[in-house]
Amino acid sequence: MDDFLKSNRELWNAWTGIHQKSKFYDVAGFRAGQLRLDKIEREIGDVRGKSLLHLQCHFGMTTLSWARLGASVTGADFSDQAIALARQLSAETGIAADFICSNLYALPQNLAGEFDFVFTSHGVLSWLPDLNAWARVIAHFLKRGGIFYLVEAHPFAYVFDDEHPAELRVRYPYSSAEPMRFETRGSYADPTADYRGVEYSWAHGLGDIVSALIAAGLRIDFIREYPFVSWKMLAFMEQDAEGWWRLPEKFPAMPLMFALKATKA
Repeated sequence: MDDFLKSNRELWNAWTGIHQKSKFYDVAGFRAGQLRLDKIEREIGDVRGKSLLHLQCHFGMTTLSWARLGASVTGADFSDQAIALARQLSAETGIAADFICSNLYALPQNLAGEFDFVFTSHGVLSWLPDLNAWARVIAHFLKRGGIFYLVEAHPFAYVFDDEHPAELRVRYPYSSAEPMRFETRGSYADPTADYRGVEYSWAHGLGDIVSALIAAGLRIDFIREYPFVSWKMLAFMEQDAEGWWRLPEKFPAMPLMFALKATKA
């Protein structure tokens, strides 16, 4: 398992430099005052005056966006390059934030305190081999009555072949404890980037996610499913006027993204 996570950390360290320069992330726009949050993420509620822990924060633009909305924020990620860039952005923009470089599972040994909100979003769960341990970390950091909020691509959407140019074809497992290995070129933010690496990912069904959170002592408040997703998961997706990526009309409606809210009783 350590070898899988080491390979993924090397990939994310390399991707940080690519993403910093990419149009996808638009760091210049963020520096100018833009928020790196979509309307589904902002349905977490009012964060003003509240403490918020952002898990798998990458290089911190979403974390710092929560701070712009009034939260006291902490971001955590296992990529030292991403955390270094997050701290740089915090200093450059004058937005106060704490950033911790840590394997998610070791975070309770590297960070003290409890939070009003724990948040994570968009393309995060497939990098985690153990959802039960993930859920226990979330519960550890939540105050009593605190809220966990997740926005993520729907597990159903992940089963389809992401290399087929025009059709929906099942290629990947809906849920699997064994990692999948991929030879990676470029990154999702810049497929043309001069980078080759190896990534390992895990498939988690919706039942896996919900059951892990319940077992950790959280109460599920809602799960909302959406027929769109935040990035171009499949080559033939079409972008709508709000920036969401959808399947062409010839396909029936199906869940592509979901939001989950849970509370620590």
